[in-house]
Amino acid sequence: MSKLETNTIDTVSGTSTLQVGSTNTSTITLGVSGDTINVPSGVTIANSGTATGFGGNNTPNFSANKISGSITASVNTVTKATFDNELYDTASAYDTSTSRFTVPSGQGGKYHFETTFNSFESTANNTSTGWSVYLYKNGSNELFLTQGGGSHVGNARMNHLSGTFNLSAGDYIEVYFRYNSSSGNAGYDVGQSYNRFSGFKLIE
Repeated sequence: MSKLETNTIDTVSGTSTLQVGSTNTSTITLGVSGDTINVPSGVTIANSGTATGFGGNNTPNFSANKISGSITASVNTVTKATFDNELYDTASAYDTSTSRFTVPSGQGGKYHFETTFNSFESTANNTSTGWSVYLYKNGSNELFLTQGGGSHVGNARMNHLSGTFNLSAGDYIEVYFRYNSSSGNAGYDVGQSYNRFSGFKLIE
């Protein structure tokens, strides 16, 4: 293998297109580890092929649900929502035993989370009701939403909450809910199509 040492490669006079590699070429390597490849201001990179490894990706990411049973909460009591069936988890960062996502080592940054579940009243209640849904960070409320409810058995409402957080490695996120009323009991429906707890890291 020969080595060419020069400072500038240019086209010959009268041509404007420079091609690196031809019929015998299968791999073109630019630089070595530690080098910087500089693209000056005003230069356009036009891609007609397949680009890989650029722009990052939204990992870690996960999604979980609960496919059997239900959770019943006493009125005016913050209760943890559990999602014990993992749908996907790219970094093994979601724990089904605790229904908790924990930021992996070296993966701090901005994350987006959302949760959806169908709530219902399990006993009669003739007073005004409402639901609060919470995203907890490290065991404390970080974001919540309160919605109006109904006043009869079986009244159902789809609850949805989403938010973006700046997290460090070891921080964890959980979902909680509260049934706001003066009487009755409530729970959340856990049919497979009715509930989710999901999240992903944002590309920065």
